[in-house]
Amino acid sequence: MNTRYPFTAVVGMDDLRLALLLNAVSPAVGGVLVRGEKGTAKSTAVRALAELLPAVPVVAGCRFSCDPASPDLGCPDGPHGTEPGVQRPARMVELPVGASEDRLVGSLDIEKALADGVKAFEPGLLAAAHRGILYVDEVNLLSDHLIDHLLDAAAMGSSYVEREGVSVRHAARFLLVGTMNPEEGELRPQLLDRFGLTVEVAASREPEQRVEVVRRRLAYEDDPGAFAARWADEETALRERIVTARELLPEVTLGDAVLLQIAATCAAFEVDGMRADIVMARTATALAAWAGRTEVTSEDVRQAALLALPHRRRRSPFDAPGLDEDKLDETLEQFKGQEPDEDPEPDGPGDGGPGDGGPGGGVPPQGDGPAAENAPAAEETSPPSPEPASEPAPASAPQGAGSGERAAVAAGEPFRTKVLSVPGLGEGAAGRRSRARTEHGRTTGSVRPRGALTKLHLAATVQAAAPHQKARGRTGPGLVVRRDDLRQATREGREGNLVLFVVDASGSMAARQRMSAVKGAVLSLLLDAYQRRDKVGLITFRGRDAEVALPPTSSVDAAAARLEKLPTGGRTPLSAGLLKAHDVLRVERLRDASRRPLLVVVTDGRATGGGADPVALAGRAARLHAAEGTASVVVDCETGPVRLGLARELARELGGTAVTLDELRADSIAGLVRDVRDVQAGQTTRRAA
Repeated sequence: MNTRYPFTAVVGMDDLRLALLLNAVSPAVGGVLVRGEKGTAKSTAVRALAELLPAVPVVAGCRFSCDPASPDLGCPDGPHGTEPGVQRPARMVELPVGASEDRLVGSLDIEKALADGVKAFEPGLLAAAHRGILYVDEVNLLSDHLIDHLLDAAAMGSSYVEREGVSVRHAARFLLVGTMNPEEGELRPQLLDRFGLTVEVAASREPEQRVEVVRRRLAYEDDPGAFAARWADEETALRERIVTARELLPEVTLGDAVLLQIAATCAAFEVDGMRADIVMARTATALAAWAGRTEVTSEDVRQAALLALPHRRRRSPFDAPGLDEDKLDETLEQFKGQEPDEDPEPDGPGDGGPGDGGPGGGVPPQGDGPAAENAPAAEETSPPSPEPASEPAPASAPQGAGSGERAAVAAGEPFRTKVLSVPGLGEGAAGRRSRARTEHGRTTGSVRPRGALTKLHLAATVQAAAPHQKARGRTGPGLVVRRDDLRQATREGREGNLVLFVVDASGSMAARQRMSAVKGAVLSLLLDAYQRRDKVGLITFRGRDAEVALPPTSSVDAAAARLEKLPTGGRTPLSAGLLKAHDVLRVERLRDASRRPLLVVVTDGRATGGGADPVALAGRAARLHAAEGTASVVVDCETGPVRLGLARELARELGGTAVTLDELRADSIAGLVRDVRDVQAGQTTRRAA
């Protein structure tokens, strides 16, 4: 289907459409991150935007889309002459989740560079997206090193490819748009900050609006050409408005009073760094240009704050995104019309100068039905308001348990935990927990390359070539290197794991207010899993059975929400919990064989339910995990002066280790003493052997 859904036929999602159009007017805003549930036309709206961007003049034959009016002096295809360029449509380049680093930044043929002395560079997606749109669907699922390359290029406007002393640089300025489903995991705060604006989208719950969703989508699929023709005039008008706003943008002024409101707003919401202030200033300027004004107003600042600040105020993965609009209005009103104190050194311009004006314009009227399934709709007869959609509701408080159950208790304060890792050397997903063979990390050896050479081991290559120099006729300085001499570096880094929590929620865990401390410990481990890029899952057992409270996911905040509402009570079917974990891990090994699991069992070790002999059943279930080599840790929750040591016995059956809640803390004295004792015991065993 070559005909894209028209942007002007997308109805509702006012914030999304406005954020995309502001970036089309001023790419310096820094892109858009679209967060929302599946089926809300996120991708449809982004793809439709590409059709609205003006044509781009490029140097004929340049693979890096240089502007003929000001070609890049360092372009790998340069130097370029002064001949007139050609026009081509603005591109939208999509970065797939499974893309390699070479596919993103480009590939440099090290073999030709060393053996033949030829610098051969094949441009990647960053070069293709230059002066266009780079769209990343499911950006939160990209590997960390790809996200780093992507956002560095977006921030600097250029991309660097360096391999063993051979370097290539090219311009890479593009409109970065990322979409994500928060249920599948969050981006790190420092990466969230690199997106200029963020937008939350959700499906409409109004039946009439959902009917319009289906009606329009079916009409488009039946005859895309005819459907697009119905919106041709609106598309042309919107395209012309973008061009007009771009031309007006340099004339927009940003007054000192407005700059003070921007600075006060960022300070009031305790936003880290200065990027938020700069993005707000650029966004407010683009809003004024979009409305056809040359002065920025307080309404522009308010709208800019609602788009630029929600994702920057999150301090942990468990914080809900959003902005307190009442606090925002109070701050803007408090500093309205005020001028900053005079200073001989100005703070520096934003994208304009002094000024103040009327309200910021919105997106043109676009009907009453969205472009794709479940998109929220707006009235067909009036333009959408520049006001943002409602803030997402805060997470609900823990709910009480049902009849015969103890109510859920709040989790204790999280703390920094000791590092729990999977022994051995893995080959799994990028992360920061366990040792693994990776493309990035410290060099540990070399091998003959299988396929294209990517990471050269220079010393091993020289060592392989040195014995053959006389036979190859070398007479002067230098080294004659052939392809057979090249060696690929093997590297060791860290991988992310699947951390599966099996939490005892029985009545014994509720005794002596233990559950609050237990939840605090699990919450701490979840935070550690987030920082180490793990997937997490949550199984609970109580009463007669166990249940999967959260299937394996990258969303640790979802796991935290389930944990917070966890009730307690009943007997302890420990064997059921372990067997349920065995089933979950079996399925996950089929889905993602490279991601090694770490089983974390949180219990006091008592087994009082699940069969005629619950202790024997629990031991049998534990030995299943041990037989498959599953790495495991038992968090011993037993307290009081008399301890039975059942959790440590369970750890022995699992073939893993046991730690108490106190020992789990990274700064625990008890844990330090135990670590020293274990090291000494290991040294004694080796000497005896």
